[in-house]
Amino acid sequence: MAGGVMPESAIRRARGLTAELNRSCRCVTLDRAALMRVLEAEAGEPGLWESLATSHAHLFSAAPMFVAAADVERMRAVVRAIEAAARLPGYVEAALARAPEIARFNPGPTGVFMGYDFHLEADGPKLIEVNTNAGGAFLNALLARAQWACCGETAPGNAVPSPGGFDDAVWRMFEAEWRRQRGTGAPASVAIVDDEPRSQFLYPEFLLARRLFEAHGVAAVIADPRSLSHAGGRLLADGRPIDLVYNRLVDFAFERPEHAAIRAAYLAGAVVVTPNPHLHALLADKRNLLALSDPARLASWGLNPASAALLADAVPTTVEVTPDNADDLWQRRRELFFKPAGGYGSKAAYRGDKLTKGVWARIAAGGYVAQRFAPPGERANAADAAAPLKADVRLYSYEGEVLLAAARLYQGQTTNFRTPGGGFAPVFAVA
Repeated sequence: MAGGVMPESAIRRARGLTAELNRSCRCVTLDRAALMRVLEAEAGEPGLWESLATSHAHLFSAAPMFVAAADVERMRAVVRAIEAAARLPGYVEAALARAPEIARFNPGPTGVFMGYDFHLEADGPKLIEVNTNAGGAFLNALLARAQWACCGETAPGNAVPSPGGFDDAVWRMFEAEWRRQRGTGAPASVAIVDDEPRSQFLYPEFLLARRLFEAHGVAAVIADPRSLSHAGGRLLADGRPIDLVYNRLVDFAFERPEHAAIRAAYLAGAVVVTPNPHLHALLADKRNLLALSDPARLASWGLNPASAALLADAVPTTVEVTPDNADDLWQRRRELFFKPAGGYGSKAAYRGDKLTKGVWARIAAGGYVAQRFAPPGERANAADAAAPLKADVRLYSYEGEVLLAAARLYQGQTTNFRTPGGGFAPVFAVA
């Protein structure tokens, strides 16, 4: 290896071994008893596992996803390149020009738990989308800690990254967000905010987040935005002052009436909110993929040539759906994937070859982007699965550094947690 760069032949061998493991390995690596004990202890809610066994039967896969170590490093490099691009004045100007007014307010935080989603093609990972308030990190950290060794080829220590130290890294991340806006100190009170939080599929991780904050001496509540008020220069949750909001809302601009209190407190600087509307506009609006897949535009804004070339390879070409190109995109729909610009969680996203004329009429009306279809990876012979599963990989990051990687195994057009044998799976790196 010269200059720290792995030879292409070595990368091909690692990808070949990885593909073989994903085809043939039937190991059950999940220690469900250990996961049950840790989850109930960490969440502080006895009986939680029994409840999840009914309501979340396919939340956790029993099998890992194997990824070539070189591809893990390539995904890390893509994350760093995107966040470098998002700091360029030209990029920022273009992103904010199409964003709601609230996105222009930048109080300083850089966004906890950024989520970068990839599909693994034969020639390397392809970025599918970027998400703020990406869900699942707390659950995946526990999952990575409850793994057996596998196949003699890899072991839990190969999880990406090693699950040890996750809680400390997360706390430092929230401290850093506080200081980016407040300068010094740490929050004394935190609200984990989502609409009707108890009804959210990932509510169990809200419990894990609350316990983490409490372990660091922070008063923490899980709050519905309707319990919030803005009075006396403070954000209040049922009358109790809140210093920082861990924002899990998918109303990214706080436009709904029930979010008026958090909107007012945020704009007044009365509370630190992370992630926030500014960050969503810069990173998670799907129209940013137009620029991220256009190396000439990135170069004109000043992104270094190596990063521009990396993104040109890793981000499938994306265009905005407009009346001018709608007919052409319809003709080429089988090679495209369509997503709403402000979408999240694969909602209202469609493979072009599955489109009906009725759905296409809604897409052609505007508000969508079309991305070259990058097929998901495959995990064949996964334990408990009756058929091969599709796979994507999510990197959870903060300020360009990866906190955790996880796979989602599924069947269907988009990721879901309804597939037997599917669900969250740890990522094991293969050298």
